[in-house]
Amino acid sequence: MTRKQAVTLGVRIAVSAAMLAVLVAQVPSFDMDELVPKWSAGTAAWLGVAAVLTLAGILLSALRWQKVLEALEIPARLPRLVSYYMAGQFVSNVLPTTIGGDVLRVSRLSRDTGESPGTFASVVLERLTGWLVLPVITLAGFAVNPGLRHLGSATQVALMLAFATLLLLVGVLAAVGSRRIGGRFATRAGWRRFAGAVHLGVNRLRADPGAAVNVLVAGFAYQLVLVLAAVAAANALGVRPAGLTALLAFLPAVLIAQVLPISMSGLGVREGAFVLFLHPLGVPREDAIALGLLLYLLNVAVSLLGAPAFAAAGRARSAPDQAAAGSTMAA
Repeated sequence: MTRKQAVTLGVRIAVSAAMLAVLVAQVPSFDMDELVPKWSAGTAAWLGVAAVLTLAGILLSALRWQKVLEALEIPARLPRLVSYYMAGQFVSNVLPTTIGGDVLRVSRLSRDTGESPGTFASVVLERLTGWLVLPVITLAGFAVNPGLRHLGSATQVALMLAFATLLLLVGVLAAVGSRRIGGRFATRAGWRRFAGAVHLGVNRLRADPGAAVNVLVAGFAYQLVLVLAAVAAANALGVRPAGLTALLAFLPAVLIAQVLPISMSGLGVREGAFVLFLHPLGVPREDAIALGLLLYLLNVAVSLLGAPAFAAAGRARSAPDQAAAGSTMAA
């Protein structure tokens, strides 16, 4: 880790600690025990369901990635993608680093396929589909539960994030897909060929609606599983007002907010967003904070399963790479 990265990491940790401290200070007579659910067989069962659904979400993410790669005509087996995705989750959620798991995914799959620009484009496009799916789920939540439309700031902020995300996504896709902007990079060398690969990928998805639908279906499945995992976590904590429709409307807004690069793994931002969105429903602030922390800990726990994949893939090179290296040395 460079000095700049270390400073950035330290700042993010400090911001997370400060935000959590402010949130806790707003809870009268705060007790740490309030953040821990009362242990029972039911609590254990709900936590197990939440953990399984969190893991299922990662598997669906890998499937979404594979669908994007298929659209880009880059063959990749799902087990290998799952391994790389798990390793990336370990890097993003467990290791103290500012470099995300997406960088690891790009580097390792590129090593297998020899398609660095195309692999980069696949990860970018996979992420962009999430920015389409999340706002749609929020709007669906408000549609099926009209009562959520009248919660003041909670409703306004959630809708603002949804529409702002959609507008930003449309702008990005229009720029990347246009010949005048994205097309300028399609035939360039160096780092610009990566931007050109994203342009070509967008055009391929436009030309093949079936492939685009497959990507979006996998994306919706992934995000809906995350909503169900949050519902299970809320049940484990006994946060009954945080039901399915409420989390359909508000969890995507939480997920959008927590990616802001101002805190460590979204700590503080996520919990503050849950307080904003769930408190008007009658959820005590301490319960909203506990839900955010529990989802974070579940993600960390599941991400630990990626440690073997991170270590193994880091030590070994794929057979095609070894053959290519041997041919180069022989030449």
